[in-house]
Amino acid sequence: MPISLADKPSLRGEKVLLRPVEVADVAAMLEPDPEGDRLTGTHHEFAVGARERWYATRADFDDRLDLAIVDRAAGNYVGEVVLNELDRDNRSCNFRIIVFYDRNRGRGLGTEATRLMLAHAFETVGLHRVELSVYLFNPRARRVYDKVGFVHEGTTRDALLWDGQWVDADTMSILDREWAAHRGLPQQGGRAR
Repeated sequence: MPISLADKPSLRGEKVLLRPVEVADVAAMLEPDPEGDRLTGTHHEFAVGARERWYATRADFDDRLDLAIVDRAAGNYVGEVVLNELDRDNRSCNFRIIVFYDRNRGRGLGTEATRLMLAHAFETVGLHRVELSVYLFNPRARRVYDKVGFVHEGTTRDALLWDGQWVDADTMSILDREWAAHRGLPQQGGRAR
């Protein structure tokens, strides 16, 4: 059976609900987020209409999965987690995540969203490899990726020009056999404490 990201599931954790993105989610990201832009290397702003058109079409693609991160305690949209750049032949894809606004960061929402999405990628979709890039000025994200079992593969030098300074990016990946061994909890042997 060919690998596909056509199914747009909802995934439930203790802290977050991941569900397909909706046009209505755009309203939750209208406040400027300079730190989020910096951490993701986003140089330009997206007009509301462009964001709405983008979110309206995410369900139409079978080579990417865009899920909203909803804080279950507050019931509000706080970010998105994405599998994209699907390579069906090699059963691999790219991973990216953003938690918008400082008030939502540092609360474990991104860590749980990452684990939920990886569980789906490996256990349901059948991917072999998931990779990402993280800028060196984003140590919080790097800690999350290390914590859930991504492995550093190398560094792309001068990957981003930000505020007149060149910034390197680390490439990391996790393989299906690694996920099967620890399920996103490598320091605990795959068991939650």
